[in-house]
Amino acid sequence: MKSKSSIFIAIVLTLTLVLSACSNNVNEVNETNDSGTNEANQSADEGLMFPLKEKVTLKAVAHRPPLAPTDFNDQPLIQELEKTTNVHIEWDTIVEADYIAKRNLLLASGSLPDFFFSGRFSDSELVRYSADGTLISLDDLIENNMPNLKAILDSRPDIKAQITAPDGKIYSLPQGEELGAGQNEIGANPDFLYINQEWLDKLELKMPTTMDEFTAVLKAFKTKDPNGNNKADEIPLTYIDNFWTGDIGVLFGAFGVPDKTHRPNNPSYIDHLNVVSGEIQFAPMQDGYKEAVSYIHEWFTDKLVDLEAFTHDYDTYFARGKTEDETIGAMIWWDKNDVAGEERGKHWVLVPPFKDMIVKWNNGGGFGRDGVTITSANKNPEITAAWLDSFYEPTFAAQARFGPIGVWYDQDANGKLTQRKVDNPGEFRQSSSITNGIGLLLEEHMDMVEYAEPRALERINDSVEVYVPQMQAEKFPNIFFTEAELKVIDKTKLDISTYVNSTRAKWLLTGGVQEEWDQFQATLKKMGIEELLQAHQTAYDRYLEAQK
Repeated sequence: MKSKSSIFIAIVLTLTLVLSACSNNVNEVNETNDSGTNEANQSADEGLMFPLKEKVTLKAVAHRPPLAPTDFNDQPLIQELEKTTNVHIEWDTIVEADYIAKRNLLLASGSLPDFFFSGRFSDSELVRYSADGTLISLDDLIENNMPNLKAILDSRPDIKAQITAPDGKIYSLPQGEELGAGQNEIGANPDFLYINQEWLDKLELKMPTTMDEFTAVLKAFKTKDPNGNNKADEIPLTYIDNFWTGDIGVLFGAFGVPDKTHRPNNPSYIDHLNVVSGEIQFAPMQDGYKEAVSYIHEWFTDKLVDLEAFTHDYDTYFARGKTEDETIGAMIWWDKNDVAGEERGKHWVLVPPFKDMIVKWNNGGGFGRDGVTITSANKNPEITAAWLDSFYEPTFAAQARFGPIGVWYDQDANGKLTQRKVDNPGEFRQSSSITNGIGLLLEEHMDMVEYAEPRALERINDSVEVYVPQMQAEKFPNIFFTEAELKVIDKTKLDISTYVNSTRAKWLLTGGVQEEWDQFQATLKKMGIEELLQAHQTAYDRYLEAQK
């Protein structure tokens, strides 16, 4: 690894390019007052030039990767950005598990930061908080103070359309990495089923091709001591219940009804939503869902499934595969090496979809519109926007989303960033990156940044070869709902999702789906599921009509 000083030098070179773009064809900030705001020429059309003559301090609330430093000011990239802009950020960083709850407490109390760095606002929340003045429109700021982002939106109207609210304005900055498209997009199926090939070989078992065969394998893992330590410590299958990746609902596809969790980049979508021949369907209303829950409940009865699946977070889940004696036989997750580690990961392999299984095509996709938002408490929105624009220069965006030069990247003689080989990249990225909630990395940036991790390319290839042939033909796209549709979603979705998720967990653990099914359906109707589905159907029909 390069020395810390060489890392700083590389970052300074990157920031010189970034900030020259931010200040191109604009005038330098004139004399400032004690608060750091421009006293003489504060109009947006005169622009800004970094570094500011006097330091400005901004307050930010940020979603923090679980393994990242608590204070982002400990990150070299942020330290160098402060030196080259003279903008200091007071960070309030919150881990993912607590972020939404704590963010909502701040909103309710009126104790607003200057900006939310990865706000994770749903569409309903964006409409609500823009209407009441909590969040400000970013259109003029993008036009006048964000040349990097403006250039992207001018060249990619599809991205601009995705982040534009029904009132025609933008309230949240886009974020994402362009990796594949359609069914070949990297997140099309975030739930890969992996199995411990070493255990299969030791017990002389074949790769399962049906749910019944998989059940037999899990029972063998449970009872035949495949790790050879003479302890009954094997966990045949582990997963994270109702998480954006790693959820057991992917196996419901073996009963014809894949069960989906929402993607983090658009929590407005109904969890458990499928599209079949143009019709919006709710998985928990289908008979296949009932059959799946009833079948998998037997796994819990026989202790074939990790009983901590309902309480896992990143740390506890990743630790599952790194015990001294290997104790897990199958897992559902994004990347096997995150859990098993790179060395053990060598004997973990994908389980192809079972015969006649429908592989889910996850809803949403594309770029998230739940990125940075600026609040009405901000007294320096132009400076804030110009500072944030640094994250839309490709080489800087890559370092923010993965890690800095000298840690995650090397930089060749032409200035292109190339990835280093790192152990356990999933965990390493959490400690080296600042956020995945801001910045855009697009296919047209590939000549500047090698941002597609080797494991990402491998994952896309695996998905295309293994899962796409049995993948759903339709999904619910990344639609920005109208205000009327959002009112229905806001009124019904949270209660319905909470009810469905808690009921599914209860049924999996203790059973009862057959006896309680009719009452469950009646309760869904009382809670407004038909209105919620109709709102999505109307939006989907409008989307299809616009494609003609």
